[in-house]
Amino acid sequence: MPAKRLRLGSHVFTLVAVLLLVPTGVEAQTGGVTIKSTVSEVVALSVLPNSTHSDVETSLVSTGSTVRITLSGAAVDAQVIRVPLLVRSNSSFKISAAVESNTAEVTQLSVVDARATGTLVSPNAITELNVPRQFDVRRLETSSVQNLLDPSRPVFVVSGPRVSRGGTLTSPNNALQLTLLIRLKPQPARGWQVHLTFVGTAGSVIQ
Repeated sequence: MPAKRLRLGSHVFTLVAVLLLVPTGVEAQTGGVTIKSTVSEVVALSVLPNSTHSDVETSLVSTGSTVRITLSGAAVDAQVIRVPLLVRSNSSFKISAAVESNTAEVTQLSVVDARATGTLVSPNAITELNVPRQFDVRRLETSSVQNLLDPSRPVFVVSGPRVSRGGTLTSPNNALQLTLLIRLKPQPARGWQVHLTFVGTAGSVIQ
């Protein structure tokens, strides 16, 4: 009897993980019993592992729909950094960015590429991606467009339809990878530090 309880618990845990990003209104019928579940809207942000830069120290904190990136260094020259931001969602989404720094300016934040990581990414995630013109350099030959970020308020960076057709928050094949180009201009100082916070918010669940 204890062994049977253990196996049942394992199946329940697996079911919860899989349901995290499946469509709303899921129904399962077994032995005449119908189970209905409603899935909440989920937007999860993370950064592709091992995306480091030799001249810049990078610290990442990812908590659900928020990614906070701390960049620091000692060089006085302008720095160009690429960040592979991963988006998973079972609903439409939008992402805003906020910057904090007293020792450097973010002179450019641009989306330079968008691609699916696997077969569980909806085709619409790329074709219907909405990037404001000042942040979109995907079709430009040069990526040196300046769009100085206002440190006093968050700015809208990108939005789109549902990304993930299934899987969990750690599945390798259900994320939209947005490559962000960040250009920094350090102030005359012995060292500089910039905090960038990306926040994802969900719309309605779309099947």
